[in-house]
Amino acid sequence: MTSGVVDGLFYELHGGPVAGREVVLLSSGLGGSGAFWGPQMAALTARWPVVTYDHRGTGRSTRELPANYTVAHMADDMVKVMDALGLSKAHIVGHAAGGNAGLQLALDHPDRLAKLVVVNGWSRPDPHIRRCFDTRIHLLNDTGPEAYVHAQPIFLYPADWISRNHTRLQAEEAHHVASFPPREVMLARINALLAFDIDARLEAITHRVLISASADDMLVPPLCSQRLAGRLPNADFQQVAWGGHGFTVTDPETFNEGLVKFLEGT
Repeated sequence: MTSGVVDGLFYELHGGPVAGREVVLLSSGLGGSGAFWGPQMAALTARWPVVTYDHRGTGRSTRELPANYTVAHMADDMVKVMDALGLSKAHIVGHAAGGNAGLQLALDHPDRLAKLVVVNGWSRPDPHIRRCFDTRIHLLNDTGPEAYVHAQPIFLYPADWISRNHTRLQAEEAHHVASFPPREVMLARINALLAFDIDARLEAITHRVLISASADDMLVPPLCSQRLAGRLPNADFQQVAWGGHGFTVTDPETFNEGLVKFLEGT
């Protein structure tokens, strides 16, 4: 593994060159940490070089955000990481915010994208998504990061998984509170997602796209993924029955199988 920093963005390259293979670049959701993709790394690095990075404002990357921060800035940051590694294009796998950024990249930098995987993403704000983010904003503003982080699993995971993984979640909660971004950074990231709307431009994205969703997602209704799959000209659709918004964590075997098949072209 090699690591580096470009324009304040911390990134890691896992695995060496694989002949004839595009690099897979993984882009996380609102939390922004490249470590989110741990359950996917073994399946992917056995077949492709893999790049992870921490979103601007999170993790080991700079906490500074551009003024009037948008999802287009998130897409530009992926290009900066690719440029730092000398990659002309890559497969992009994005979860929620990262998937939305991948869609934006397909519009703004189409020549830099091979295939795209969007996990629990959307093309325009949905009333339920707004309700969930409004609740999270109130928790952050009125109570603080501790309450925000404590409530986070409710939005991300199925209730039975939360019950079975209580000890693990307690340990992760302490870590997330300690590394929580400044409040204004998190609010800017949330507001960028609430302002994201490319619904009228979906037909312009002609890349091969896998839309992956969970039927029991409590944050992003699966109808958002169904809309993407129905409107994108060249999309495949995968919906699992269980796993919540973070089903890449709760049921990685199912997700990884579909991901590898799509990237392999099978």
